Amino acid sequence: MDKLAKEEVVNLNIGLLVIALFAIIIVVFKWQRNVWADAEDTDYTVYATFNRTDGLSVGNKVRLAGVDVGRVEGSVLDENFRATLTLKIRHDIKIPDDSSAAIVSSGIMGNKYIEIEPGGSEDFIEENGDFVYTQDAIVLEELIERIIALGKAKRKNSAETPATTQKMENEDAQETD
Repeated sequence: MDKLAKEEVVNLNIGLLVIALFAIIIVVFKWQRNVWADAEDTDYTVYATFNRTDGLSVGNKVRLAGVDVGRVEGSVLDENFRATLTLKIRHDIKIPDDSSAAIVSSGIMGNKYIEIEPGGSEDFIEENGDFVYTQDAIVLEELIERIIALGKAKRKNSAETPATTQKMENEDAQETD
């Protein structure tokens, strides 16, 4: 019976340890969430309108010179069927009002994000301001189709060139006869 009691004590101690670790994890996540919530209160909102945002979604990053400075907070269609993105930018980052926002990807199959290319203006985009210059996402499939079409056109032109040259040479030979 003592042996069973020792096993029960060990199991009880392990159970209490697991519960304590779980409680610590919950406290850490709650604390971290509060830290991020406080940071979000000081961020400011700007808007960027694009014709297409293929692959970009809410929660994706906003970067400036490769450094994360914000995130995509929302996305809606305007009356002209263009996507207007709501961007949350860190409060300590001031973006010149002539800057551009482009949708790019981190590699061929990587996640999409917004890259801000800063302008040279001394004025900054205000809270709830808009990016004047934007560049839409490049769709990989369309790019590949364009490359293939250019290759086919070049092949067709190079195939026609020898026949045209031969025809012109024959006409020249007939004229000299």
